[in-house]
Amino acid sequence: MVPKQPARDPADTDLTRADSLARGTFANVADKWALLLINVMADRTLRFTELQTQVEGISHRMLSQALRHLERDGLVDRTVHPVVPPRVEHRLTEAGQALRTTVNGMCAWTRTYMDHIEEARRRFGSARAV
Repeated sequence: MVPKQPARDPADTDLTRADSLARGTFANVADKWALLLINVMADRTLRFTELQTQVEGISHRMLSQALRHLERDGLVDRTVHPVVPPRVEHRLTEAGQALRTTVNGMCAWTRTYMDHIEEARRRFGSARAV
C-alpha cells in the first residue's frame, strides 16, 4: 500500500505568489551557479575543489551557497567521509538528474540561438547609442 501524501496547499506550488515554496525553489534552481553546477555534475560524484575547478569564475562562497541551496531542495546529496582530512562529495539526486534534462535543454538552446542573441544585443546597443 502506498502511503497517502498530506494535502498540499495549492499556494505552495503557485510560482506567481511571492511567498510560495515553488517560487523559492525556482529562484534557487534558476540561479546561474546552480544551473552550471547541475550541468557539470552530470552523473558524477565530485568534491568541492573539483566543482570549483570545473565552473570557472565561481568563488568559494558562491559555490558553498549554491550547493547548500541545491542540497536543501533535495537536488544534491552531500556525503562526508569520516577520514582525516574529511572528504566531502556531492552528487545529483534523482530529482537533480531529472532537472539536468531541462538544464541540458537550456544549454542547447543557448548554443542554437547564440548568433541571434549576439545580433540582437548589437542592434540594441546601436539603437541606445543614437
